[in-house]
Amino acid sequence: MKVFVTGGAGYCGSRLVPQLLDLGHQVTVFDTLYFGSHHFADHHDLTIVKGDIRDSVLLESTAANHDIFISLACISNDASFELNEDLSTSINLDAFEPMVLAAKSAGCKRFVYASSSSVYGVSEKKDVTEDHPLVPLTLYNKYKGMCEPILAKHTDDNFIGVTFRPATVCGYAPRLRLDLSVNILTNHAVNKNKITVFGGDQLRPNLHVDDYCDAVVLLMSAPKEKIADEIFNVGYQNLSIMEIARIVKKVVEEEFPEKGSIEIATTSSDDNRSYHINSDKIFKVLGFKPRKTIEDAVRDLCEAFKSGLVPNSFDDDIYYNVKRLVANSAK
Repeated sequence: MKVFVTGGAGYCGSRLVPQLLDLGHQVTVFDTLYFGSHHFADHHDLTIVKGDIRDSVLLESTAANHDIFISLACISNDASFELNEDLSTSINLDAFEPMVLAAKSAGCKRFVYASSSSVYGVSEKKDVTEDHPLVPLTLYNKYKGMCEPILAKHTDDNFIGVTFRPATVCGYAPRLRLDLSVNILTNHAVNKNKITVFGGDQLRPNLHVDDYCDAVVLLMSAPKEKIADEIFNVGYQNLSIMEIARIVKKVVEEEFPEKGSIEIATTSSDDNRSYHINSDKIFKVLGFKPRKTIEDAVRDLCEAFKSGLVPNSFDDDIYYNVKRLVANSAK
């Protein structure tokens, strides 16, 4: 198939796009390229377009003749969002409906939207399912949830829409993010010999980046009657931040025995998001079950550090959304 991926040069996209190419698809990446495209090897079935999703004319013209439209592009995570609220609103909310209409006008047959499990905010329920009320704590979370019914408003038999709400993603990808919980803790353990836990009791769902990509591939090809206008949680291990820290400590000590004991320190946090998501629906409907654990993600990251794939992990803004956005806005 011909697949169009907005935000395809980002963290998850940098892992997804090579997978799509390996599966024989023709892929167009549509991205502002704030983080570059150097992580992609030349490929005869890959086209990279530097573009902004707010440019619906360019979006529609470049999406023409594609079968699948995958929407990953956004100002991602709360800290990045707060940098420039107007900019973030224009990208994460205002641009969404014109983008859906552009994809539909371009003739795309299926629209896969990456929402977020953070739309649930804080919940005391042990298993938060897709019908749980959305209680967003930030505008980033709020806008993710607001876009979901916008997609459903424009779908029909010839334009199928499906939304997935991924847990916090972790693990190595060519365009690596080191501002996500598992990845942050691993970077500190490997390179500082110390893990600082902010809070610790907050419960967070997690998802290996490879499983994220597998879920997208499945939603691309699943029978339309099973996914049309559906919403799917996609997560795996629901753990507290402190439990994640202990896994990181164990794995890093095993992978780098010369480091000895890795210290875990705690401090207060103003990030109160806490929720456990239930991902049974995507298993019952589509048979999807994640394969990789947090431990796998930490080991993958350790191997990347050992191999020299993650140089200057604290100083290079390529790993940090906020730093890179600040750098781009200053130009």
